[in-house]
Formats: sequence, C-alpha cells, structure tokens
Amino acid sequence: MSASQARRLSVNVERFDLAAPFVISRGGRCVADVVSATLEEGLFRGRGECAPYGRFGESVAGVVAAIEGLRGAMEAGVERAALQSLLPVGAARNALDCALWDLDAKRLGLRAYEMAGLHRMAPVVTAFTISLGPPQAMAAQAALHADKPLLKLKLGGVGDEARLAAVRAAAPRCDLIVDANEAWRPDDLPRLFAACEAAGVLLIEQPLPEGRDAALIQRPRTIPVCADESIHDRAGLSALRDRYDLINIKLDKTGGLTEALLLADEAQRLGFGLFLGCMVGTSLAMAPALLLAPRCRFVDLDGPLLLARDRSPRLVYDDCVIQPPGPDVWG
Repeated sequence: MSASQARRLSVNVERFDLAAPFVISRGGRCVADVVSATLEEGLFRGRGECAPYGRFGESVAGVVAAIEGLRGAMEAGVERAALQSLLPVGAARNALDCALWDLDAKRLGLRAYEMAGLHRMAPVVTAFTISLGPPQAMAAQAALHADKPLLKLKLGGVGDEARLAAVRAAAPRCDLIVDANEAWRPDDLPRLFAACEAAGVLLIEQPLPEGRDAALIQRPRTIPVCADESIHDRAGLSALRDRYDLINIKLDKTGGLTEALLLADEAQRLGFGLFLGCMVGTSLAMAPALLLAPRCRFVDLDGPLLLARDRSPRLVYDDCVIQPPGPDVWG
C-alpha cells in the first residue's frame, strides 16, 4: 500500500430512535445504538455497522475499544482473512469485516455479491416483528400489519397461548413464526408447541435457554425449531444437531459476512436449514446480510422498518420486500 493510498479508519457511535418500543422476553428499549466503522483508502471507502448486544456481554464502549485496539493493524492493511484471528466473533469484528468487504468491492470494481459467488441479487421478503406485550396489544399490532406476508411474534412464556390465539384471530391470512428468546422452560414445551400448532406457526425460534435445551433432543414435533442465542459460528454447530432443525445466522453473532458464509456452508452440509436474522439496526447493517438471503428458508431483516428514521443512503423497502442494495448503500 503506497503512502498516497494509506488506509484510514474512523469509528462512529450513532443512536436511532425506534418507531415504537421494541420488547422481547429480556426487556424493551426505544433506541438502537449502533457502531459504524469506515475504512478509506485513496478514493475508495468501505463501511460496516454493528449493534452491540448485552446478552452476549457486549457494550457500545467495549465494541469501540475493540475496534480502536485494531486501528494500527487495520490502517497497516489487514485484510479479511487475517481479521478473523485478530478479534473474536461478535459485533466489533462484524463492523470491520463488512467494511473490508465494501472497500474491496469498491477497489476491485465489483459488487460484493459477485465476490461472494452470486450471479445476481433479487428482491427479498422479510418478516415483520410484533413486540411482546399483552394479547390485546399484540393483536392490535398484528391487525395493523395483517397485509404483510410474514409476521414474527416475540413471546415470553406465561400467557403465550392467549397471545398466539389473539394474533391469529387478528391476522388470519399471515404466515406466523415465533421467537421466545430463551423464555420457555422444558415443562412449557407440550402446551406451547400445541398452541403454536393450533395457530399455524411455521417456525419456533430459540424456545429454551442456551445450554439448557436438552429437552429438545429427539422431541417429536410438527413445527421446526431454530437456534438463535445457541449458535454464533461454526464451532457451535456440532452440539446442536440433535436439538435444532434450523440455525439463525446474524452477522453480529458470527463476527461478519466472512464467517457467516462459512457457517452457512457448514450448516447446510450438516443438514440444518437456514434462517437469516438481524439485530435492530440500519440499512448499512442489513445490506451485507442480504448476500445470504437466497440460501435461507426465512429472512428477518426488518431492522430499518422498526426505526423512526433510517440512515441515508438506505435500502428500499417496498413494504416488506427489500430491494437489492445499490453500491452507494453497501457493496
């Protein structure tokens, strides 16, 4: 790298208000705090965004410190392959990895999807999330969005049967998936699986806490079960084979697009279905994940739809249909 093309790293913390409170079994919030990394090299610029998540021991300050700790290496020219061993899986590596993908695409005059081996990108249907709340409140939200093709319901254990019945009555034609965010207990499974079946649910995501999900082993079920908090990268796959049917791939968990693509390869080799998810963030975080969408049975990249305002430039959402990103957005 010549002195005239020295690479420069900048890190920014940004706060985006949510359009409505976002509530799951672990609590709620009204803002999304994200960290973005920008790499500039000559005339080229690459960007990546991450959302630090307390459930995984992350904080905004900790993620910024981790990125800043690699400033020297990043500005010296570290590339994607080397980055994987310099930071652990998680949000900080995701921001840097996606920034490198974007920078490489700009430098090479290619689209990121071409670099990932795709011939083209097509529009993608995303789920729309209904936050956890009393049955009547969730039903009211579902009624407002009853024209959407796929709703994702946040559940919390006690009272979930009533929530499921209320939402199904309010949105009789929507496909439904549910996410308990580890809130169920083994004794809950028979009645809550039955309630999901009665409501026509297509997928149950992370019903039991990570590491305490042995009750799922060889459990007869008619609805597939997806791992979320229980899976981060390839190292965790083998332990899940007798418990889950699908895995939820999120770039903030895998530590970026590089590992996410490898995780998808290995998961499919082992027979897992794929679910594509996200933290609550802006279009800059969703765009890299879209490269995985053609391989996934379900896509849940509705983060920007939950914000009061997205960043600009941004992805185009035609209701719940995401148009492929232009290079001004990412990649």
